[in-house]
Amino acid sequence: MTDLFAPYELKALSLKNRIVMPPMCQYAVTEQDGTPGDWHLVHYISRAVGGTGFIIVEMTGVHPDGRITNRDLGIWEDGQISAHRRITDGVHAYGAKIAIQLGHAGRKALDAEPPVAPSAIAFDAKSKQPQALSRDGVEQLIEAYREGARRAVEAGYDTVELHGAHGYLIHQFHSPLTNTREDEYGQDLFLFGEKVVRAVRDVLPAEMPLLMRVSAKEYVDGGYDENYALEFCRRYMEAGVDLFHVSSGGEGPIGSNGGPNAGPGYQVALAEFIRSALHVPVIAVGRLDAYEEAQAVVAEEKAELVAIGRGLLSDPYWALHAEEALGGIDSAHVPKPYERGVWKRK
Repeated sequence: MTDLFAPYELKALSLKNRIVMPPMCQYAVTEQDGTPGDWHLVHYISRAVGGTGFIIVEMTGVHPDGRITNRDLGIWEDGQISAHRRITDGVHAYGAKIAIQLGHAGRKALDAEPPVAPSAIAFDAKSKQPQALSRDGVEQLIEAYREGARRAVEAGYDTVELHGAHGYLIHQFHSPLTNTREDEYGQDLFLFGEKVVRAVRDVLPAEMPLLMRVSAKEYVDGGYDENYALEFCRRYMEAGVDLFHVSSGGEGPIGSNGGPNAGPGYQVALAEFIRSALHVPVIAVGRLDAYEEAQAVVAEEKAELVAIGRGLLSDPYWALHAEEALGGIDSAHVPKPYERGVWKRK
């Protein structure tokens, strides 16, 4: 039986286990230049020490105005590369692999003046009115994604994840709720995302997999369902995506948490649907903090990898504790300075 602690390989990405730390914004940049600081260094390296196999750094802006807030990370200029390199070197030193999520918040960029979007449609009555991107503006942002990916490779990231979920820019382009353009990017709602995928794929080494996070369902009247999501996933896969990180929501009043009735594993069926229909590997995510539930997703072959969000925020050693709880930990997995800790031995 495949379990959480079985190795996994996708192209040149070789993971020691199936446990993923998903992107979670820290809002911890101390300057407005988007450069990672000591908080980010400690935050990510501590999860590598704690046994997490694969760490995905929070959404990192490919443009200064593409961040959710000015306290978010960026990778829009070469001067930011060295600070990211500190993180990747530290994570690699403790046996984990690390990706960066590249994104643009679009109309949900709170500190942008003004935010930009496919169409001039505000997120809600309290949000700023976005400026509809010109065709040249669209092309410039596609290039910004390309350059962000180039910098990510130079910074030592093992792979790149594109943020196409949660109501941010790529999601805004492929959702009929937010894209009412009359040019080619409105006639073909998947064109922007496809061009971003191809631009990023161009600058990644051939053996490096490309990941994409998607919302497979919108929790709002008139929103798309998983069958529509399947179509844009198929398009993005044909353009070069190797694995989908399957989430949901982001448009309308219900965000990516799935609402008050969402229980453990509420998005797993969506991940399994995309996986089965496209024969593509997936990451399942969504309230899978219980060790047994995370284990079951992998053991039952519903997803290749499992993302643990809140669990890893509250416990940097979630992976080691899970291994202990699910059958006894291999002492080789415990950092030597912690050998006198609470972990039992097989």
